[in-house]
Amino acid sequence: MPEPALSFTRATRPGRAPLVGVRIRLEPLDPHRHGAGLFAVSHGPGADPRLWHYLPYGPFPDAAAFMGWLSGLERSEDPLFVALVEPASERPLGMASYLRIAPEHGSIEIGHIWLGAELQRTAAATEAMYLLARHAFDGLGNRRLEWKCDAANARSRRAAERLGFTFEGVFRQHMVVKGRNRDTAWFSMLDGEWPRARAGFERWLDPSNFEANGRARASLAALRDAAGAR
Repeated sequence: MPEPALSFTRATRPGRAPLVGVRIRLEPLDPHRHGAGLFAVSHGPGADPRLWHYLPYGPFPDAAAFMGWLSGLERSEDPLFVALVEPASERPLGMASYLRIAPEHGSIEIGHIWLGAELQRTAAATEAMYLLARHAFDGLGNRRLEWKCDAANARSRRAAERLGFTFEGVFRQHMVVKGRNRDTAWFSMLDGEWPRARAGFERWLDPSNFEANGRARASLAALRDAAGAR
């Protein structure tokens, strides 16, 4: 018996409007506005020495090389890059993108994610991923949101699972990156799973979930599970 026809037609392609949160704002990448700040947090004193290890580019020898790289990304439509900007200071603290954009299939990926050390493991970082996911599903009408990383990148794999993505498997010898073999771990979130994930995000990000020292009272996974139970 054939599968019933889907009511889905196609998703919308992402545009260049900012995605605005409480703790973070995602702005279309602008090398003139963001370049110096992004170089500082990724290459300056206190930068995470592991930041570029699993990315197919970087680190860069100097600011001029970094700016040249950013200039080549500014007008890209797929990937479509954004800078993660702290509203209080107006400083860019990292980057991300939408990529593998397939409106006809309702599928989109978030990737090319790197967070300066100051942004890592913060509520603002979680909010940035929430804004990207919310826009992918609620704003653009996608059915599937993807997350992929080097299978050896334990930090990225933990992040995907914490955010509510489901592990789908490993593509073996998928790429050659910086002269190394890369096996790629695939994760996804589906539109039917998004309401539960969204409720978990929103409860976790609520100010009432944080103690005076900024520590979260409940984990994202616990709040997502509680939302699913309801």
